[in-house]
Amino acid sequence: MPPSLMLPTEDGRVARYALTGSPLPAAPARREFNREAYAAAHVVADPLHLADPWARAAIDWEATLAFRRHLWGLGLKIAEAMDTAQRGMGLDWTNAQELIRRSVAEAKTISGADLACGAGTDQIAVTPAIKLADIVRGYEEQVGFVEGCGGRCILMASRALAAVARSADDYASVYDSVLRQASRKVVLH
Repeated sequence: MPPSLMLPTEDGRVARYALTGSPLPAAPARREFNREAYAAAHVVADPLHLADPWARAAIDWEATLAFRRHLWGLGLKIAEAMDTAQRGMGLDWTNAQELIRRSVAEAKTISGADLACGAGTDQIAVTPAIKLADIVRGYEEQVGFVEGCGGRCILMASRALAAVARSADDYASVYDSVLRQASRKVVLH
């Protein structure tokens, strides 16, 4: 019998779905590429922990870190705590800090593991009173946290900056200020 899994159907029932085809080999690619690929890995929810996901994420930390080890074993790099994988999807800055702290520590135990962590301004409430200096401070806080853990930053786009900026010069001044303070090379997202 081929591998299968239970999936929901359109009428609200659950039915067995038999997988088809052959799985891809799990060995890392052997040829050189002129690009660097980063996996924006999701966290693994703890299915046994009853919690409001918008208040405090219920994360299975061991399964989350095991998935990262699996990705590193495939030769992938990981873009951690990114907006496409966690941020804005139930993982606020406080939870992202825990994810970054744990993932950076785990990466240090894996030979060749490559990890870069998202730094943005999602901890800032966008109000009419917000100024460019507030956005710079928001970026500084997150970049400082990532670098303080020993991680490398991916500078994410900022909804706050998009709401406040009035010209391309505003973007340039914010990014210039943040990038000048970074202690390592930063990936721009």
